[in-house]
Amino acid sequence: MTKVKRARSTSPPDGGWGWMIVAGCFLVTICTRAVTRCISVFFVEFQTYFAQDYAQTAWIHSIVDCVTMLCAPLGSVVSNHLSCQMGIMLGGLLASTGFILASFATSLKHLYLTLGVLTGLGFALCYSPAIAMVGKYFNRRKALAYGIAMSGSGIGTFILAPVVQLLIEQFSWRGALLILGGFVLNLCVCGALMRPITLKEDHTTPEQNQRRDFEQPSPYSPLTKKWLQTCPCRCLQEEYSFLLMSDFIVLAVSVLFMAYGCSPLFVYLVPYALSVGVSHQQAAFLMSILGVIDIIGNITFGWLTDRRCLKNYRYVCYLLAVGLDGLSYLCLPMLQSFPLLVPFSCTFGYFDGAYVTLIPVVTAEVVGTTTLSSALGVVYFLHAVPYLVSPPIADYDGLKTGMLPLRGFYWTANLDFLYSCGRHALLYWIGSRKYVTAIAGSQAS
Repeated sequence: MTKVKRARSTSPPDGGWGWMIVAGCFLVTICTRAVTRCISVFFVEFQTYFAQDYAQTAWIHSIVDCVTMLCAPLGSVVSNHLSCQMGIMLGGLLASTGFILASFATSLKHLYLTLGVLTGLGFALCYSPAIAMVGKYFNRRKALAYGIAMSGSGIGTFILAPVVQLLIEQFSWRGALLILGGFVLNLCVCGALMRPITLKEDHTTPEQNQRRDFEQPSPYSPLTKKWLQTCPCRCLQEEYSFLLMSDFIVLAVSVLFMAYGCSPLFVYLVPYALSVGVSHQQAAFLMSILGVIDIIGNITFGWLTDRRCLKNYRYVCYLLAVGLDGLSYLCLPMLQSFPLLVPFSCTFGYFDGAYVTLIPVVTAEVVGTTTLSSALGVVYFLHAVPYLVSPPIADYDGLKTGMLPLRGFYWTANLDFLYSCGRHALLYWIGSRKYVTAIAGSQAS
C-alpha cells in the first residue's frame, strides 16, 4: 500500500514566527536598499582617486539599482524552484563577493562590474523573495508587517550613512568597501530565518481550480482563458499567468511611471537646496528629515490601512499616496528657502514611505499569495530602466530650471490614468459578473 505524502497546509498565522520573518526582511532591506543608497557616499573618493567626474561615478549607483530590479524575476525563480532560504543565502554570498572584489578595483570599469553588476545580482536574489515571504505569513496585519519590514531602508540609511563616512576616514574607501562586504554577509543569516510555510491555496487540485473558475468571475477574457488552457509550458502558466490580468497591468503601468519619478530626488535634493541659498548643514538636514519621515510613513500608513474601515480600500490609499507625492513634487520649483523646503521634505518623505509599503500589499491583493514572489519580481523588474536612466538624465541643471519637478505632472497624470483604468476594470468585472449570473440562471431554468 503506497503512502500518500501530504504537505502541511495552514492559514497565515499573523504572528508567531511571522515576526521573525518581518525581522529578517527588515535586515534584508537594510543590507540591500540602505547599503545601495550609501554607495553614493563613496563618490567623492572615487572622483578623486580615479580622476573622473560626478556623472561617471553616478553610474555605479544606477547600475546597482538597475541590476537589482532587472534581475528580480530571477530571484523569484530561484526561490520558487529551490527555496527562499537558499536564494537569499546565495544572494548574500554574491553581494559580499562584489564588495570584496570592488575593494581591489583599479578603474571605474572594475567598479561597474563588481560593485554594480555582481553586487546588484546578489541583492536581486534576496530582495523580492524576502518581501514575498512576509505576505505568506500575514493577512490581517499585512500592511503593518510590510510597513515595519520596508522601514529598514530608511532606518538603515539614517544609521549607515555617517558610519560609512567614518569608515572611509579611518580605513580609506578600500577598507570601507571590505567592511561593507562583511556586513552584507548578514544576508545569509536573514535567509536562514525564512522558514517556509505551505498555505491552503498553494495545494489546490486541478479539479478544485476548475470548479472555482465556474463559481467565481474570472479576471481573464475568454480568449485569454483558452490560451492558458492550451499553453504548452504549464510552469509558465502557473507562475506568470497574472501577467494577463487587467488589474495587474494597471498596477504595472503605475509602477513604471512612479519609478521614473521617484529616483532622482534622493540624488539631487541637496544640490537643489544649495542652489537656492540653503547652507550645507541645512541641505544635509533636509535629507535627514526626508529619511526619518519616510520611516514614519512606512509604519503609520501600514498601520492605518490595516484598520477595518480602510482594509478594503488599500488600492485607493495607494493611489492617494502616489498622487499626493506627485503634487508635492510639482511644488518644488516654488520653494526657494529652507523653511519652505522642510514641509516639502516631510510631505514627500511621508507619502514616499506610504506607497512603498503598499506596493507589495496591493500586489498580493491583485495576484494572491501563491504567485506573489513571481509578481513582485515583475513589479521590481519594471523599476530597472527608470532607475538606470533617470538619475544621470535628471542632472543638476535640470533641477535648477524646473525640468525635474515636471515629473510630478506625470505622477498626477498617472493617477488619473489609473483611475480611468480602474473604472474600466470595475465595469468589466460588473459586466462579467452579470454574464455569469445570467448563464447560471439560464442553466437553472
